[in-house]
Amino acid sequence: MKIQQLTVGMMGVCCYIVSCEATNRAAIIDPGGDEDQILDACNKDNLQVEYIIATHGHPDHVCGNGPIQEATGAKIVMHKDDADFFSAPDIKQYFSMLGLAESPPADILVTDGDVIAVGEESLRVLHTPGHTPGGICLYNPSDCFTGDTLFVGGVGRTDFPGGSLEELTTSIREKLLTLPPETTVWPGHGYGGLRSTIGDEARNNPYL
Repeated sequence: MKIQQLTVGMMGVCCYIVSCEATNRAAIIDPGGDEDQILDACNKDNLQVEYIIATHGHPDHVCGNGPIQEATGAKIVMHKDDADFFSAPDIKQYFSMLGLAESPPADILVTDGDVIAVGEESLRVLHTPGHTPGGICLYNPSDCFTGDTLFVGGVGRTDFPGGSLEELTTSIREKLLTLPPETTVWPGHGYGGLRSTIGDEARNNPYL
């Protein structure tokens, strides 16, 4: 699997373009702004974008979903719990303070253990609630895209609506720290660094 990491938008989101080198089929994970930059990177490699995957529904991670979908026809993928949570009127009103666009409705709702095929590659959905009710990580052997669940030297905040520190800690310990220690961690923001490994986080992350 080929991985391109781009830092996009006003919130410095780590967006990922993951693609199958045998078929040029691709998925975009968390297009949080700078849609032209993301699309240019896809066009440069002649990629056929099939999916736009949200690790969670916070606006800084999904604000580019609409423009990217309009440009590519890709299907939006989100965990069913976040699709429900972020469609609630009071939650929409709360997050409207960020001034970022909402995502169009998800075309595909996933749950824990689902597999998203990207050409001959695949991403397994790991449901990791805590930052949001439907937060997910995406695992391809040797790589894990952790969204705002796990950062380099940090974890996602839990003081927004739908957050739970207990759930987040359980998610990380049961779903992420059980992965092979050499697995590369690709976080949703580069606060402490742009990549790490599961082993390094297990040993060194002060929140764990």
